[in-house]
Amino acid sequence: MTLLVAPVEQTLIAPVTRVETSASLPARRWDPRIYQIATLGCLLAYGIGWLGFDVEPRTAAIILGAVLVAQATAAHVTRTRFEPRSALISGLSLCLLLRTGSPELAAAAAVLAIAGKFLLRVGGKHVFNPTNGALIAMLLLTDQVWVSPGQWGSTAIFAFLLASAGGLVVNRAARADVTWAFLGAHAGLLVARSLWLGDPVVIPLHRLASGALVLFAFFMISDPRTTPDSRAGRILFAILVAVGGSLIQFRLFQTNPLLWSLAVCSLAVPLIDRLLPGRRYEWAAPGPGRRRERSPS
Repeated sequence: MTLLVAPVEQTLIAPVTRVETSASLPARRWDPRIYQIATLGCLLAYGIGWLGFDVEPRTAAIILGAVLVAQATAAHVTRTRFEPRSALISGLSLCLLLRTGSPELAAAAAVLAIAGKFLLRVGGKHVFNPTNGALIAMLLLTDQVWVSPGQWGSTAIFAFLLASAGGLVVNRAARADVTWAFLGAHAGLLVARSLWLGDPVVIPLHRLASGALVLFAFFMISDPRTTPDSRAGRILFAILVAVGGSLIQFRLFQTNPLLWSLAVCSLAVPLIDRLLPGRRYEWAAPGPGRRRERSPS
């Protein structure tokens, strides 16, 4: 009888002692940032090689080099792990959106993008998306930089391809909800405005068939480290950004309305997290025997 007790006890106890926690879950095979870097890199190469983007390879190299140096320097000063993937995402996004004739200003934008991650934080989260924060800062500080939102054209085919690539990224980053909520709210507002004004439906469709819009929705507003933690919070945040963008574009008549709206609405994320709390997103959970390292990425 004694020999039968131990197996029975082990069988009863095992399910209790094997409760999985976030620290014991196996690590994902691929970090979603790898997909994002590959997608943004392909977009940049396609834009320079086939679409004639107004960005010199030298300027792109300066931006990418500056974000890596800034990331390494900040990691050394703060004694955190050097994370090149996050820096490359910010650098590639700046290459796609930022335009300037000054290499010095391009490098300054890259440094601001990285500095914002380390200096502007609330509750361990970035206040601004690094790329968005750098673009807004440069637009405020100098008139020698601008954003090129229409450089991809408005062909539905290319927008669809861009959306497909972006969809892969946001789904792996568990932030597809904020992207689709934003696109739905933004499209709904554009269509409603056109119906109210009696405009043909082709006008809002033309505005939606934009590579820049898809880039914003799939690669900027979906940043897991700057969006609210809960799904309800992310959906609310997406709607706020869409409404803010419409007000800035059609009431204040400002260019780059979505960039401005995202920057302003990002200030409300700590409050949204407080009112609608949720689990904090981590890029990669360590596997068994691996220690989670501090990183502000």
